[in-house]
Amino acid sequence: MLLTPRPGILEITPYVGGEAKLPGANRVIRLASNENPLGTGPRAAAAYAAERDELHRYPDGGARALREAIGQVHGVEPDRVVCGSGIDELIGLLVRAYAGPGDEVLYSAHGFLMYAIAAKGAGAAPVTAPERDLTADVDALLARVSPRTRLLFLANPNNPTGSYLPADEVRRLREGLPDGVLLVLDAAYAEYVRRDDYEAGADLVRAFDNVVMTRTFSKIHGLAALRLGWAYCPAEVADVLNRLRGPFNVSSAAQAAGVAALADREHVARSQENNAKWLEWFSREVRRLGLTVPPSVGNFVLVRFPDRPGRDAAAAAEHLKGQGILVRAMGAYGLGDSLRVTIGTEEDMRAVAEALRGFVA
Repeated sequence: MLLTPRPGILEITPYVGGEAKLPGANRVIRLASNENPLGTGPRAAAAYAAERDELHRYPDGGARALREAIGQVHGVEPDRVVCGSGIDELIGLLVRAYAGPGDEVLYSAHGFLMYAIAAKGAGAAPVTAPERDLTADVDALLARVSPRTRLLFLANPNNPTGSYLPADEVRRLREGLPDGVLLVLDAAYAEYVRRDDYEAGADLVRAFDNVVMTRTFSKIHGLAALRLGWAYCPAEVADVLNRLRGPFNVSSAAQAAGVAALADREHVARSQENNAKWLEWFSREVRRLGLTVPPSVGNFVLVRFPDRPGRDAAAAAEHLKGQGILVRAMGAYGLGDSLRVTIGTEEDMRAVAEALRGFVA
């Protein structure tokens, strides 16, 4: 007898991460996955190493020390923080908790691929709203809200476009939603934003009972391999997520590294400064080549190419591979004319700019 999975699961296109290896290359410049080019901070690395003699012990299922450290650094109540195996797990738990067959999960047209994957996995229908200038459009999102909408995901800043909505627009979005719709503010790149009108979402979580903010240790803290994220929630939502999540969903090593990473403000500052400098420099240099680079507040940029054989995004990606450089193609996001380039070190960015200069010549 052939087993049949639940409706929606076979409609999922599995998520494929950015390429990390080039066979035969002596050195690979990895700029496909928005990783921190400065690596893991020394405090987090030491804390991770110190756990090696405790691998036979179960972790603290409540991640108490980590949640308290998050609360101290980010000014949130630890009891309303839920830790997970990256933001991905938290997205899946939220959808499982609040959506199912016959329901809809809404997000902007070029939003994170995991929103649709989580929706289909729960049997819900993913729904997109058009963007304006590669930026989430509050009016378009509100126009797509229906009686079946259960969650609205807003990546702010958005991956892969690098755009963001200011705090007043995010509040307008929340105020236009029915109380029965959960607004999830995915702020994975919040630490990189240098705009006075930006707010990651904690204020809205405090003000409303249907807003959740998610954050990650993968980007600014350089802990992508450990899969560590957290959500700041209304108390009732935190209770629901804690009932659904695995009892030991965050390893002891990840918890220890997370606590240490939060205390390492020097590494955070260095990462922010490196990103700000080379984001501006690289965007300017690529625009001088005649290519389009929309403004970005994240640790990556979108580079758009003309629709001409031999000069399009696919050709550019192959040219960069020939130089030992890996970036991310954006066809899965409906942006087939674009490549996403993570901001790396000075050496990385100068190499990519030179390679693109050779491509367009």
